[in-house]
Amino acid sequence: MSAVTEPLPVSAPKPLSDKQSPEHRRLANAIRALSMDAVEKAKSGHPGMPMGMADVATVLYANHLKFDPTAPEWPDRDRFVLSAGHGSMLLYSLLYLTGYPEMTIEQIKNFRQLGSITAGHPEYGHAPGVETTTGPLGQGLATAVGMALAERMLAARYGDTVVDHYTYVIAGDGCLMEGVSHEAISMAGHLKLAKLIVLWDDNEISIDGPTNLSVGDDQVARFQACGWNAIAIDGHDPAAIDAAITQAKSSEKPTLIACKTTIGYGAPTKAGTAASHGSPLGAGEIAETRKRLGWEHAPFEIPADILDTWRGYGAKGAATRAAWERRLGKLDAEKRAEFRRTSEGKLPKGWLDACAAYKAKLSADKPSIATRVASQNALDVLAGAIPELAGGSADLTGSNNTKAKAQAPVKPGAFGGAYIHYGVREHGMAAAMNGIALHKGLIPYGGTFLVFADYCRPSIRLSALMQQRVVYVFTHDSIGLGEDGPTHQPVETLASLRAIPNLWTLRPADAVETLEAWQMALARTDGPSVLALTRQNLPTLRTENFPENLSAKGGYVLLEAEGGERQATLIATGSEVAIAVEARKLLAAEGIRAAVVSMPCSQAFDMQTAKYRKTVLGPSRVPRIVVEAAIEFGWEKYIDGKGAFVGMKGFGASAPAPDLYKHFGITAEAVAEAAKKAL
Repeated sequence: MSAVTEPLPVSAPKPLSDKQSPEHRRLANAIRALSMDAVEKAKSGHPGMPMGMADVATVLYANHLKFDPTAPEWPDRDRFVLSAGHGSMLLYSLLYLTGYPEMTIEQIKNFRQLGSITAGHPEYGHAPGVETTTGPLGQGLATAVGMALAERMLAARYGDTVVDHYTYVIAGDGCLMEGVSHEAISMAGHLKLAKLIVLWDDNEISIDGPTNLSVGDDQVARFQACGWNAIAIDGHDPAAIDAAITQAKSSEKPTLIACKTTIGYGAPTKAGTAASHGSPLGAGEIAETRKRLGWEHAPFEIPADILDTWRGYGAKGAATRAAWERRLGKLDAEKRAEFRRTSEGKLPKGWLDACAAYKAKLSADKPSIATRVASQNALDVLAGAIPELAGGSADLTGSNNTKAKAQAPVKPGAFGGAYIHYGVREHGMAAAMNGIALHKGLIPYGGTFLVFADYCRPSIRLSALMQQRVVYVFTHDSIGLGEDGPTHQPVETLASLRAIPNLWTLRPADAVETLEAWQMALARTDGPSVLALTRQNLPTLRTENFPENLSAKGGYVLLEAEGGERQATLIATGSEVAIAVEARKLLAAEGIRAAVVSMPCSQAFDMQTAKYRKTVLGPSRVPRIVVEAAIEFGWEKYIDGKGAFVGMKGFGASAPAPDLYKHFGITAEAVAEAAKKAL
């Protein structure tokens, strides 16, 4: 006989809150309805979080958030970051309801569809009102720390009359589980970023099920231990939500508001369960949810009176913005112009003149210095010419050489400086720099060792995806760092960074190229850049001054073959360009004509015309030898099967740098021998 299968017990529906006024309930239910209907139409998405946090979002937008849908780039708006980006329909619903012109009901209906601005996770640049790209959990929270820090730094420069806004975050359990959250909240607590307010969706549910499957942290105590004000409330009680936000705005510390909520609020069988987290509720469940919520309207239909109320919340920001414009107009004319310039991301007049004068001096002086030192010298020039530069390092200032002489440190309660001590928080630093860049008004750069780029990678990827001008100063870029050994020698890191779309990886060969690399990174407004810099000293190779930025094309002929057509092309980056120059001399002594190509940025080189690339690389019949103290991956397209690669084939070792170069065969003799074999 077959066994009789007993039906699974059905738990009673989660009770609805009795602490809500009819008006609030209808306003919040508009968010719930749009969210569950859009996810259902798309047949994918996360309805539970928007339904659970609808009450919190309604109070925030109705009573506290300073914004103007007609001017979404208004510099003194409050920033709202949906760190729990999987719940994107919460944000899209709010943007539609409050009247952002681009967020139409058709966009809501096209949630997660090709060509819509309502992507599965919020994407910066797709829709006005989306302050940052989120989805990788924890990134939004950590990015918001940078936004809050930028607000305080700019207020110190221009005054609270024109810079005075809050940064609000909705974060989920996953955001607080991610390691970057610890770096972020520790940094924010230390700096006392009191205008940062995090609303935690404490629904006790993750994709796998109840959060107690994997975590039992006391988050309130955790945040308090990091120097935060922390409050626990009922996330479905509008009065409690409003009181908590009001209290947070008067705190001298950043604030966590732990909002106890029911995921999928209102759903009869899926509320409070993982079933509402990452899948559509289903037509039957949605129909019953409508009945429970008293929402009798068709999908995507918002009654006129509810929409009018929401639009009124959006419209009230216009008067606030107009008052701000009047205050800005009272600023000293020079300071007002500087504020507008930096807010628009424009570089000041004269900065290129300062670079040109310094470059001429470098070619004349011919310093033999590490490119990390050359970078610091360049920063001394640049920081004077571009006051909005905001530097920092992950506790490696003296090694990264990232602090310009004129830069004062940023400290808790003293934000007038331009140098940020990020501590040993590489990931938090990278995310915060994204937030500083997104906020606008400052240009962030930060340093660590190149090998620790892996600690920063998720944020670097988002820099590239969001097309933000963030400069990563990564030193100790090869086996040339020597005795610290293979744990610190980044043999594979350059290749992995070059694989990230829209990220420029710049590896300059001398002090002149280092200055040019900085010029490239700062002039670029559509993406981030990495400067990979040496620990060891390098000779100046560019001894003839060229006004043109030769590095800007990514690669160029440093030395052409002499005595006839070239017979070999030696391609190198960074510290190995000097090795290629020596190899050229060895080949010339044997009657072989070789050209040396310096390629500080292969991504920029690949963007040049085919004609230019052919001129630099030489005819295809001419063998190309690439030398770099890293692995070969990525260089094959230049070698084209007719040349060779001289570099690393595995991890490094602990020894003085000169010994390592000999041990691994990265020498002028090895390059010359490879060229001869290719011929």
